Amino acid sequence: MPKIVNHDTQRRLVAEAALNVIRRSGLEQATVRRIAEEAGLSVGSMRHYFSTQVELFAFCMNMFVERVEHRLETFELHGPLMEDLKRLLLQFLPVDEERTLEMEVWFAFHSKALVYPELRKLSSEIQDGIHKVSRFVVDEIVRNQLASPDLNIDLETEKLFALIDGLAMHRMMQPDRLPVERLEALVTSHLESLCAQQGKGI
Repeated sequence: MPKIVNHDTQRRLVAEAALNVIRRSGLEQATVRRIAEEAGLSVGSMRHYFSTQVELFAFCMNMFVERVEHRLETFELHGPLMEDLKRLLLQFLPVDEERTLEMEVWFAFHSKALVYPELRKLSSEIQDGIHKVSRFVVDEIVRNQLASPDLNIDLETEKLFALIDGLAMHRMMQPDRLPVERLEALVTSHLESLCAQQGKGI
């Protein structure tokens, strides 16, 4: 009898192979042939799972989204509130091996998103997700009556979003200058600056 292959499972295996190639050699070296070799498939077989390289890259980006969403879904609140909010924001920063690998590939995808509309839309959706988390953090500070009375929610959301995005890039580009401890201290300091009484709840 012919071997039954789960199509979705095989697509994920091919995507993992693509990520391995990208991590080792960069996005430009992630050719169909290299990915096929990594996955143990022929180039022809690859076409059964992804008709184009861009479709494969989009699938890989969606896998990253799933991983982040899973971390957020299983995120537990332990208190105090400000410490929980800091841990939430750190989900989007390269503070451990898993998130560093994700960020390396994520930055590589960004270059392709400038060229391919399919990836640009997905990239924008992911950025919107981080923006929503930034808004959630600011809203929680306000809702728990920790915020300064004159706090501008929209402005502070944009500032927090820009901070997280910028810290991720600086951490990847200059890890020695921005070790994890300092990165966490910067996030803590910014959260404190949003409070009427700095240090409250941290």
